[in-house]
Amino acid sequence: MDLRRGYLEGCGPIKTLYFGGGTPSLLPASTFEKICADLRSVFDLSEVEEFTVEVNPEDIATRADLLPAFKAAGVNRISMGVQSFVDRHLKWMNRRHDAATALKALEKLRAAGFDNISIDLIFGFAGLTDEEWLATLRQAAALKPEHISAYQMSIDPESILAEKAARGEYTEPDDETCARQYSMLQDTLEAAGYRQYEISNFCLPGCYSRHNSAYWTREAYLGLGPAAHSFNGCDRREWNPPSVEEYCSALEAGHLPYGGGERLTIEDVYNERIMLGLRTARGVDKDLIKEPGILQDTGDTYRIPRDKFFICDSIIEDFLLT
Repeated sequence: MDLRRGYLEGCGPIKTLYFGGGTPSLLPASTFEKICADLRSVFDLSEVEEFTVEVNPEDIATRADLLPAFKAAGVNRISMGVQSFVDRHLKWMNRRHDAATALKALEKLRAAGFDNISIDLIFGFAGLTDEEWLATLRQAAALKPEHISAYQMSIDPESILAEKAARGEYTEPDDETCARQYSMLQDTLEAAGYRQYEISNFCLPGCYSRHNSAYWTREAYLGLGPAAHSFNGCDRREWNPPSVEEYCSALEAGHLPYGGGERLTIEDVYNERIMLGLRTARGVDKDLIKEPGILQDTGDTYRIPRDKFFICDSIIEDFLLT
């Protein structure tokens, strides 16, 4: 923190904090409180509007010390990895919780006074039937979290699932199945009052993720910790080394951990504005695109039509400079 204290100078006040990219709810409450106290001693956080922490349902359901620590630190938004309300799918994903634990965790969050909760769901994996996916969506909508993120399962090249796929023990569902489940996601949540404001993100009115939205509009951000990325809001991205050992060794030697960086060209900046903007329901300003093609004219912007969001990557590719 101290080595990076000047990174965001000139970028305006800090408006959001996000603890994630791992499992912060595994931290002892005292450690979490110390990190937050140190943040406030180094950075001016007086204008923070949104402070999000990612959690596992199991930790929220079983630990009495977490929620008071979150509240005391000023956390006002919780993002919880539910993934599914079908126990056999959670077991297959090697999750530590079952559906009942997720429900208990949500009850505890509400009882503790958290009124801005996001849950993550996963679709598009072998063994997920349309009926099960619809049941999970209806359960999620009935619980009325303020925000829902839903992602199609992808195979990490270094994961156990990738090894199973290589041995022929796992086969990804076809595109038609995944597209159908994505449409079910859109239709079910829209009917329940949620607004889709980005390809994978849905919210009740006014409850969009301010932190993640800043990524899509290319605002400056600072990432702290191994593998964390930072962006100066203009033309420079950099990242910390992913190795915990390398990261700690650099700090112990008194210098900044550095894993790499890149200076963006004019073409890179343009492509980022297109790629990130077209992921959102707002779209991109008209001055960026001269021939909209398949894009929808909203008056002020061009956007990908709602029914084409599933194939957004191929659409976006047509508008990038090569």
